[in-house]
Amino acid sequence: MRPIKPLFSYGPVPTYRMLLCAVLAFGLMFAEHRFSAVETVRSHLTTVVAPIQWLVSLPSEGMRWGAMAISDQQSLIDENLRLREQLLTLSNRVQRMASLTAENVHLRELLNAPNPDDVPYITAELLSLDSDPFTQQMVINRGRRDGAYIGQPVMDASGLIGQVVSVSAYTSRVLMVADANHAVPVEINRNGLRFIAQGTGQLDTLDVPSVPATADIREGDLLVTSGLGGRFPQGYPVARVSRVKRASSQAFMEVTAEPISQPERSRYFLLLFPPERPDTSGLSGPERMARQVIWPGDPAHPEVHRISETALTAALKLQAGAPH
Repeated sequence: MRPIKPLFSYGPVPTYRMLLCAVLAFGLMFAEHRFSAVETVRSHLTTVVAPIQWLVSLPSEGMRWGAMAISDQQSLIDENLRLREQLLTLSNRVQRMASLTAENVHLRELLNAPNPDDVPYITAELLSLDSDPFTQQMVINRGRRDGAYIGQPVMDASGLIGQVVSVSAYTSRVLMVADANHAVPVEINRNGLRFIAQGTGQLDTLDVPSVPATADIREGDLLVTSGLGGRFPQGYPVARVSRVKRASSQAFMEVTAEPISQPERSRYFLLLFPPERPDTSGLSGPERMARQVIWPGDPAHPEVHRISETALTAALKLQAGAPH
């Protein structure tokens, strides 16, 4: 009788293979950190793997469509009634929003403030969620051919999901707000106080660090994007404050929040296209100030009467084309 070959073998050869794989892994991580060409290679490999991701998602799609096909008439009637009630509720909110929008426009006209433009978007569908408990990422079915780009904000029906961190021709990888490597500038919707919301690695928890002990922040406060940094448009829901711990002997409070978005339940998402801002990364401090200067006499800002001498000098040099 022939002996059964063991499933796992032991000896010097497997050890060498493991060491070789470890060296290759560290080499790839070093190359990715040091050389930008690795990102291009990854993008091409992701494009090659895209059909496989689509095939892997087929069983779940088939089960979903099968469940819809065999649903009985009563369940469809109940769902239709529920959707009708939701439609009536949303219609009521839209009617209230119309009056609030008109009032907001009128107030902005009185203050000579520009009206915010609607942010264009495209829809995307979920392909896969990472199963790694230490990373909160997902893959969607929109890529470079659809206009997706690195750093693009991603929303679901409830709030901010995260941002695109990798793009191939047909798919994109999204880093979610709950990931420990993600942070987003936020402000309290009630009073405008600005903070940073940082991921913790858990889907239901965000950390809000460096909150002064005297700050006006409460449990239940809604945190929305502040627009600082120019990556995320202002006013989109991010999280709701779930815990505020004050200690009399500490200068800062411990504040945590619960994300508004529901990536584990959502299947469809929005990729936003916020307006581009001029690139000022290569400018000096005074030059950057000059690009943002408001000139006295500007009809859109009649309240401005003077600007700083440093910003004025830099602006005049830029307009005259003088070297700096």
